Amino acid sequence: MVVDDHPMWREGVARDLTEAGHVVVATSGEGRQAVRVAAAARPDVVVLDLQLPDISGVEVIRGLRSALPGVRVLMLSASGEQQSVLDAVKAGATGYLVKSAAPAEFLDAVRRTAAGEPVFTPGLAGLVLGEFRRLAASSAGEGAGRRGGGPAAGPAGRDDAAPRLTERETEVLRLVAKGMSYKQIAERLGLSHRTVQNHVQNTLGKLQLHNRVELTRYAIERGLDD
Repeated sequence: MVVDDHPMWREGVARDLTEAGHVVVATSGEGRQAVRVAAAARPDVVVLDLQLPDISGVEVIRGLRSALPGVRVLMLSASGEQQSVLDAVKAGATGYLVKSAAPAEFLDAVRRTAAGEPVFTPGLAGLVLGEFRRLAASSAGEGAGRRGGGPAAGPAGRDDAAPRLTERETEVLRLVAKGMSYKQIAERLGLSHRTVQNHVQNTLGKLQLHNRVELTRYAIERGLDD
């Protein structure tokens, strides 16, 4: 599904996606309409503009995630401002690409978003990881304060209430938390790209998370990015 308030841009993106073999189930030029249409059309991926005439793209993400918890959102915006990126990711966007990206880069981003892989315009991935680490450190500090200065919560796997991950799933999770792509993880561990994807999907299911962005934050909060 393509959501953008500029008709020529919206139609051009939809045409490029169709020509690349994707099925565009719906388009919309307004945020509230997009949420309603998405609930009926049930897209796997929503290509979403940040600035819309009625509500912000961030509000649209929240509405989409409420209506379709498994939907993946690729922000496609003219803005590369750091706060815009962080707000979109915190709301649940899987990726963020500026509109100046080349067509081939955009189509690759859509394919990767559909696979659940976070996609960011070069230079923004490090920003997102840094913010997750800052939030994790802040949460750990607040937790220690509430416990009277005790140690922060330990890594995943030490909490008896936490879902049990296999050794390989934990290994993949550690590399996800370092910001590595599926391809990089596959090369590091000597696995196929598909096997890495399967491990990530299994881990998402066990942890009841929706995408790799949430998975990265989960891992960082538990110190698995060391």
